[in-house]
Amino acid sequence: MAKNNKNTWIHWSEDEIKLLKKLFPKGKTRQIADQTGRTFAAVRQRAYDMGIKTRECRRWSADEIELLYKLYPNKSFRSIADALGRSFKAVSRKAPKLGLRKNIAAPKWSIQEETLLRELYPTNNVNDIAKRIGRSARSVCHKVFKLGLSKRRFWSKKELNLLRKLYPTKTIQEIADQIGRTAGVVQLKAFRLGLKKRKYKKRTRLSEALQYEDHSQE
Repeated sequence: MAKNNKNTWIHWSEDEIKLLKKLFPKGKTRQIADQTGRTFAAVRQRAYDMGIKTRECRRWSADEIELLYKLYPNKSFRSIADALGRSFKAVSRKAPKLGLRKNIAAPKWSIQEETLLRELYPTNNVNDIAKRIGRSARSVCHKVFKLGLSKRRFWSKKELNLLRKLYPTKTIQEIADQIGRTAGVVQLKAFRLGLKKRKYKKRTRLSEALQYEDHSQE
């Protein structure tokens, strides 16, 4: 069991995995989170990584519909899904059928949404993040700017060693392809590390002529 519900990286035990497989398809995210001590974001992320999905055919109860009416105008799709124990897709499909509408003012971002945004932003595009969180792409971009998030990727020791090895004799594009970074990023990193290209002595026409003359006299 996770000891800190803020740490989504804590290893999942076999019992937690069994619980996830049993309850997540039924949309019981809240129950999983309560029993494991993990956040909703951690539960959803683990289910996503394992390819586990909720069952969309589950009927809506009167209590669920009543809660949906109450939460929909001012809450995000993701927070509503968490409260109902339903998937984002199930909520987004049900609301239009009931004729529900959002208030003009966008709902405040929850701590869970901000946490998920920080986790997803470095490696995902804005549209995918918006779908996962249940916000518009514009809302995500605004929040990213407000939080000062960056897609900056730190260089690993393996990448740095490969850069030092390849830089003297390989082109920038060849190095970029092998490392998996853009040519501009590779060039900038090489400059900051003070790396130099290997210099090859160019033979002049005179030296070539002298060498040819030496060979002809032998």
